[in-house]
Amino acid sequence: MPSTLAGFLPRDHLQMLVDLLLTEGYEVYGPQLQEGAILYLRFDDVARLPQGIHDQQAPGVYRTHTSDSPRYFDWANGPESLKPFLFAPREVIWQSRRTADGSIEFIPPEPVSRKTAVLGVRACDLAGMRLQDQHFMEGEFADPWYAARREGLFLISVNCAKPADTCFCASTGDGPSATHSFDLNLTELDDGFLVETGSSEGERLVDTLYLREVTDQQLAAQQQQHKEAVAAQSRALPAFPLKDLLQANHDHPRWDDIAERCLACGNCTQVCPSCFCHSEGDLASLDGQSSEHAREWDSCFTSGHGYLAGFQIRPDIKSRYRQWMTHKLDHWHEQYGRSGCTGCGRCTTWCPAEIDFVKEARIISGEDEV
Repeated sequence: MPSTLAGFLPRDHLQMLVDLLLTEGYEVYGPQLQEGAILYLRFDDVARLPQGIHDQQAPGVYRTHTSDSPRYFDWANGPESLKPFLFAPREVIWQSRRTADGSIEFIPPEPVSRKTAVLGVRACDLAGMRLQDQHFMEGEFADPWYAARREGLFLISVNCAKPADTCFCASTGDGPSATHSFDLNLTELDDGFLVETGSSEGERLVDTLYLREVTDQQLAAQQQQHKEAVAAQSRALPAFPLKDLLQANHDHPRWDDIAERCLACGNCTQVCPSCFCHSEGDLASLDGQSSEHAREWDSCFTSGHGYLAGFQIRPDIKSRYRQWMTHKLDHWHEQYGRSGCTGCGRCTTWCPAEIDFVKEARIISGEDEV
């Protein structure tokens, strides 16, 4: 449904929204500073939100610092997206056990839908979730566990006002302001929040908050904040479509340069909001009477991921990085109708080798020179 501007929520009334979600039976998660990074953790008191916290990001660099700002959401993003809430890092697909007559019984776990609300979601992560929705729910074989979690998820996004130096969501069309997939969307100003509704459930809950009327000054501040957030982004993927372009540059010498620096650690794929590579394996009990078949997050940077029937199809780091970038920016157009990148910049920030994803894509595509 189209979003609707519902009203203005004063800053000291944000706790009312959290209390309402708790009363409705939601487990509420929000951004909190833990061990130097902003993570989504369960909470019930807005005092635990990162008020006055800002982040500094660069290739291989993530730092936070404090100020006297009253704002809770004056940061770009942390290492977590929405992915762990929906695509579980480890999921038991089925269990087996030996019965009294010696036969083997297979038991699929029942998907569980749990009411979960997440506050502080960024537009780039909503876009990542939309891609994962397509992969896990809209194909020929829908994933029942993902679908159950998605059904119980209530999302409160916050328009990004302070993009990091590694952000480029404006160039992918996925931010910095949210336009879809949220139940409620907030624009944070110094004195409170402009509230938009994006679902019938969001509308129902907002009706009990007694929001104030939005002023012309607040609307102007919202528009100016968006313009400044767009202008602050210095990185951008090439303006022309990358579909087929990276594949055409399969032998570009820059792939060798990247391979010399890349550690194949998989950090980039783990923090990416849209990556969905996984492996499956069995874990047997010590007595041999039962086992679990589990799906776990994997990465196309691992040697096992490219091992097929006794043959390693991606034997080196060069071929693995090339596969990742080409799949993300090229092949996804055929699968999902768009690039798999939402411009969050996490792959650059959390790369210990300081590899700049956008810079490398521009060089290999021919947009920039080395």
